[in-house]
Order: sequence, then C-alpha cells, then structure tokens
Amino acid sequence: MWFKRLQLGLIHTAVAITLVPFGSTLNRVMILEMGIAATIVTLLVALPYVFSPIQVAIGSYADRHPILGLRRTPYIAVGLLMCVGGAFLAPHVVGMIGTQGWTATTLVLSIIAFGAWGMGYNFASVSYLSLASEIDEQGRARTIAIMFFMMVIGIIISAATVGHIVEVYSQSALQRAFWTVGVAALAMGVIGLIAIEPRSAKRASERRYSFSEIFSAVTDNPQGRLFFLYLVILLAALLGQDVLLEPFAGQALSMSVAATTRITSIWGTCMLLAFLIAGWLQGRFSTRAIARIGAWGALIGFIAIAITGLVPSKGLFYTGISVLGFGTGLSTVSNLSLMLDMTIPENVGLFIGAWGMANAISRLIGQLLSGVVRDALTGITGSGVTGYTVVFLLEALFLFISLFMLRRIDVDAFQQGSTAKLETLIDRAALVGEAGSD
Repeated sequence: MWFKRLQLGLIHTAVAITLVPFGSTLNRVMILEMGIAATIVTLLVALPYVFSPIQVAIGSYADRHPILGLRRTPYIAVGLLMCVGGAFLAPHVVGMIGTQGWTATTLVLSIIAFGAWGMGYNFASVSYLSLASEIDEQGRARTIAIMFFMMVIGIIISAATVGHIVEVYSQSALQRAFWTVGVAALAMGVIGLIAIEPRSAKRASERRYSFSEIFSAVTDNPQGRLFFLYLVILLAALLGQDVLLEPFAGQALSMSVAATTRITSIWGTCMLLAFLIAGWLQGRFSTRAIARIGAWGALIGFIAIAITGLVPSKGLFYTGISVLGFGTGLSTVSNLSLMLDMTIPENVGLFIGAWGMANAISRLIGQLLSGVVRDALTGITGSGVTGYTVVFLLEALFLFISLFMLRRIDVDAFQQGSTAKLETLIDRAALVGEAGSD
C-alpha cells in the first residue's frame, strides 16, 4: 500500500508542477514585463476552469466505462498529456504575443495552450482522487497527506528550478523552464501509473444518469449544496491570489522575476510544515477544528500581505507569505479529508467530480475577481498597489465567511441524504427499464 501511495503522490505532483511556470512566472512576465492587463491574464489563467463542470461527467462516466479493464488510469494519462502539451505550447504563444501583439492567431493559440492545460487538469484530478479513495478506503487521510506532501516538495523544487533558469529573463529561458517542468512531469506520471490500478473485468456500475440527475444528486442534498458553496468560497480566497502575488511583489517591493518566483518555494515550505503538524493534530482534534485553524491562519496571512501594500516591508511580506502557506496547508489536508468523507462508495467518481468542479469554479471566480478588481481600482486610483491590496482584503473576507459556513456542515446528514437520493434515481431507472421492456 505504501508503494501505491507513493505512486499516487507522483501522479498528483506531475499534474501540479505543470501549473508552476504558469502561476509563478508567466503571469508575472505578462503583467509587468509585457504590460498586459491583469484582467486579460486572469481570463487566460482562469479559462481552464470554465471546463470544470466536465469533472462530474468524467467521474460518473469513468465509474461505468473501464478501458481495458481500467477505470481511472486511462483518464489520468490523457489528462497529464494535455497538461504537458499546454505547458510546452504556452511560452511559444507568449513569445508570439510579445512580437506580434494580440492577433486572431495569438488569441486562438492562447486559448488552446491554456485550455489544454485546463482540460487535462479536469481529466486527471477527478480520476486520481477517485483512485485514491478506492485504493485506500481505510487510510484516506494518510494517503491524501502523502500525496500533498509530495506535491508541495515537487512545487518547491520546480519553483526553485524555474527561478534559476529565468534568473535573467529572456524568451529562450522561459521556454527552457516550461520544457524542463513538462519533461519532469511526464517522467513522474509514467512511473506513477505503472500497474497502480487493478484490472476489472466488469463495470463498477451499469446505472446511467443524465447530467441533470448527476448534478442534482449533489445539489438536491442540503448538506451537499452547503459543502459545494463552502468549497467555492474558501478556495476562491486561497487560490485567487495565484495570479497576483508575484506581480504585486514586483510592483510594491521592486522584487526581480527570480525573487518573485521563489515566493512559491517559501509558501510551499510552510505548507510542508503544516502537513507534518496536521498529522499530529488529526489524532487530537476533529477535521473541522483543523480546517478552522487553517482558515484563520490564511486570513491573517492575507491581512499581513495587504498591509505591505500600504507600508512596504519585505519582512512583513515574507511573514504574511509564510503564515498564508501554513494556513493553506492545514486547510488543504483537513478539507480534502472532509471532501473524501462527503462521498458514498457506490458513486465515488460522481461526488469527487462534483467537489473537483467546486475547486475549479472557485479558481475561476477567485482569479477573475482578482484581475478585474485590480485593474478597476488601478484605473480609478492610478495606483496598481491599491488594487492588489483591496484584492487581498477581499480574500480575507471570503475566508471569514467560510468559517461561518463550516460550522453547519454535517457529514452524517450528507451521507443519509445522498443515499436516499441515489436510491430514488435507481428506482426511477428501473421503472424506465420496465416500461421499455413492455
């Protein structure tokens, strides 16, 4: 089991590191060095999450349609290939934008590059999280902790590598950074997928649901609906800063491209520390208690970062980054454990797909809101730093709201409601089948 956990960690890391050059370097280059509006950059970065509803369909479809006896591995492989393909194409597209400006060709290629990564992310993430839930039902929390521990190590190493490659920014250096990360992701993905999933001669489920029925299986359950909204608000705050943190540091604190890229390493190191502490806390506190601690930590981190927009201080900024990383780490472990609890064994893919869709929608909302608010306030006040500061304060407010929602989440009530809903769908399908046979 430990080897399979390591393989899951490699797969998770492979998909995650393909985002590093997008989120820690490319956004900074496009906003500051190339002078592209933050709204346009966040639209491109958030474009992948427009496809997020497909996660529910992919999860449900994979539950019923194994390929060569495998229900998860083929979808993970397709997703990883799309992520890497998007990473290979992105720096070339940015280079074309730099020389040709925005044309029909560069716009289409931008959508293809960012969209390929997004579709790949949706395919892969719902599949490997479902696989993690199925392979180790009794040790889900430990499996998730290992997966994310390995992922953060991969992100730290990738960010440090990318920062070293683009120490002196150039188009060729940017391309080299993306290709290095892409090749590493492919290698880890291949090792992770080898014989990780046992073959099955039959389908796990023959039930067929329409998309509306799949979606209503989650949203018609009051607890499912609450948890979905909770994830959207919480993750919009935690993930909405991805696009703006590096350019903020460059503008407010005059940090170089290499220095802002290393922010990811600092943030990731603090996340690793949080993962280690979360393992100790899980034996002493409830999952929701750990989630509350994480949310409060991230909230304080955002406030500290926002203050540096008013009173420039690298010391306070790095403190805010560290506290934000620590809070995000505790929040990640606890909420993923909670997410896996908010499933039922008969339809793991369906519910994992729904929670994955909440994750993607939150990125879409958080990043679009960040870009639009930053640009709008920059235009009104004439100060880009003011726009960034307000965004970080809004994200702190989102976290505060999520803390109130967390108090009302009840796993047992969700399980009871979801089981009743799926039994109703099964009865309805049986009636349709009987009518058809007549």
